[in-house]
Amino acid sequence: MNNATDSPLLVFVLSFFGLSLSALIGAYFLKRRRKLEEDVREDFSVILAATLTLLGLVIGFSFSMAMNRYDQRKNLEAAEANAIGTEYVRADLLPASDAEKVRALLRNYLDQRVSFYMARDEQQIQQINARTAQLQTELWSAVMAPAAAQQTPTVALAVSGMNDVLNSQGYTQAAWWNRIPIAAWALMATIAVCCNLLVGYGTRNVKAEGLLLLILPFVVTIAFFLIADIDSPRGGVIRVAPHNLASIVESVRAQ
Repeated sequence: MNNATDSPLLVFVLSFFGLSLSALIGAYFLKRRRKLEEDVREDFSVILAATLTLLGLVIGFSFSMAMNRYDQRKNLEAAEANAIGTEYVRADLLPASDAEKVRALLRNYLDQRVSFYMARDEQQIQQINARTAQLQTELWSAVMAPAAAQQTPTVALAVSGMNDVLNSQGYTQAAWWNRIPIAAWALMATIAVCCNLLVGYGTRNVKAEGLLLLILPFVVTIAFFLIADIDSPRGGVIRVAPHNLASIVESVRAQ
């Protein structure tokens, strides 16, 4: 499902604008309505420090979530490549005519899986998914026909390998759908806005510290951008490249 976090650049622009505006509101609007007295500044500093600490913890937790999902996508790409490579070898366990048919289908299937990782256009992705589903049906039929004719342990091994191929694609798709929840983004944004309001409200000299008010929004924006980039499978710069699948493609072509 597409959302704003699929575009890290959009997250960067919206975050910097919103957080900068929050700091300026705190400095110019809240402070004019009620000036911060010196006798309560110490208590205010404690509240500000606690809020900033909470923001840091939430950002760190979200970054960890994004990294875990990125690592999961990488590991499943490797597992999918291993499953396809293994089944390509196990095709020898089938009768010669069936083995050649399975290998030809697997070669086409490999091309589709590599394209899945590289594609960004939504229409192209839908076409790849449709072609992948069709090939999966053909692959399963290609191994079930000899399995029904010869119910032997060797043929059963080829069927088991094909089952791993099909399952690995499902695990990969599930990992690509597993994103940081919108509720977590909303929580981070709310805490970040509160922090910038407090920072702006706590400035002693707005004119002298005007540029300093943009430091926290800029730093937090960079953190949001990095989290969104890692968490987005297709929209970011940091993406899972199908190195293992490409290696299997080269190996198959060499054979």
